Amino acid sequence: MRDSGAGAAPAPRALALTAVLVSAAPALAHVEVESETPQALAENVSLTFEAEAESDSAGITETRVILPEGISPADITLQGQPKGWKLKAGSDGFTVGGPPVAVGTNAVFKVKVRQLPDADELVFKTIETYSDGKVSRWIEIPTGNTGPEQPAPVLELKAAAPGARPIAPSPDAGATPAPDPSPSTTPSTTSAAPSEQAPEATEAAGKGDGGGRTGLVVTGVAVVVPAAAGGAWWLLRRRSGSSRS
Repeated sequence: MRDSGAGAAPAPRALALTAVLVSAAPALAHVEVESETPQALAENVSLTFEAEAESDSAGITETRVILPEGISPADITLQGQPKGWKLKAGSDGFTVGGPPVAVGTNAVFKVKVRQLPDADELVFKTIETYSDGKVSRWIEIPTGNTGPEQPAPVLELKAAAPGARPIAPSPDAGATPAPDPSPSTTPSTTSAAPSEQAPEATEAAGKGDGGGRTGLVVTGVAVVVPAAAGGAWWLLRRRSGSSRS
């Protein structure tokens, strides 16, 4: 009976140990992030992202990363990527994409961060897009011992080095793009049409300097002629009066 009891005892213990290992094992991240210097407030840190291929018929064409608090899109510089892929900054993160990678091939790219924030860990929510239009969202934040079905990649950081301080934000960090130009609602001030202007103004607007001088000459002649006629009439009348006397 002792042998029987001794032989049966290890089975429950083995099952219990297996259950503990299963519950404690972290969920496999389908997008992973790594760094050689994962330390708070470290500067010019390279981060490597690896998006695992999950499709048997389409290749990854794009990976969008939502940055955690403390890192702005202006702090990101592309260092390595699949052939033809380019980086595009967004309002809350960045996108790296281009021609689809080979089917079944992981998409690996590297970016440089100007400075990591002072935090214990950084969560990079990531969205994958495939050439057939399929989208995989790895945006769930792991909590406790429960691994979510679509976990976001997490980078754990070491404590900041003694004397490390946050540096000034990037020049375009937090900049708001200028709105697209739109038609103005304020009526513009335009000159009146020629038909609505006074005749004198219309005539003056239609002539150059020469026209202005001609107008002055014509006006002068119009004044002198009546004056001369009046003078001649007065002279004739005076002579007539003298002859009568």
